Amino acid sequence: MNILIIGASRGIGRVLLEEALKEDHRLRVLARNPEKVTINDPRLSVVQGDVRDRESVLGAAQGQDLVCSCIGVPITFNKVDLFSIGAANLIAAAKANPGQKLIAVTGIGAGDSRGHGGFLYDKIFQPLLLSTIYADKDIEEQIIKASDVPWLIVRPAGLTNGPRTGTYRILTDLRGVTAKRISRRDVADFILGQAANPTQFGKTPLLTY
Repeated sequence: MNILIIGASRGIGRVLLEEALKEDHRLRVLARNPEKVTINDPRLSVVQGDVRDRESVLGAAQGQDLVCSCIGVPITFNKVDLFSIGAANLIAAAKANPGQKLIAVTGIGAGDSRGHGGFLYDKIFQPLLLSTIYADKDIEEQIIKASDVPWLIVRPAGLTNGPRTGTYRILTDLRGVTAKRISRRDVADFILGQAANPTQFGKTPLLTY
């Protein structure tokens, strides 16, 4: 499968790149700083560009079966618009490539997963440190859900550097749920599983142990 990953220099995107190569996918990465993508593999090409720039996204997405957005920003108190601008560009790219699927990683606290992260996260960490980030992630989700492209929004619980186990909960009914943790490699496992067998598209599953 031809997969474009945006945000592959670190975090979930980096791990997704590693795990996708293990499964022999053909990978393309869109990166503002290509030198930060330090993996060398004949099945991988790295394209310089920015998810904020529509032409960059359209060019990188051409010919791809699946686009995975794993973008992120450091903690900030300033207004954030990376996620919403990126979402609009990714939707435009998917429309230009009929049949192309879009998977976007947001996180616990986006949309109706707000309030399911546990007391410290819900009452202290998210409102004090992540409010501007998640305000834009909410807009990102709204843009994606309003589109008519094949989409899946992934909301991981608190992330760890643990192994790929393949054993975790995929939750769309959050009544009574308090998210725990999940490894980045198990988030990658879920994404690659959905690439092969798309059972959760059109949904916003929360991933947690």
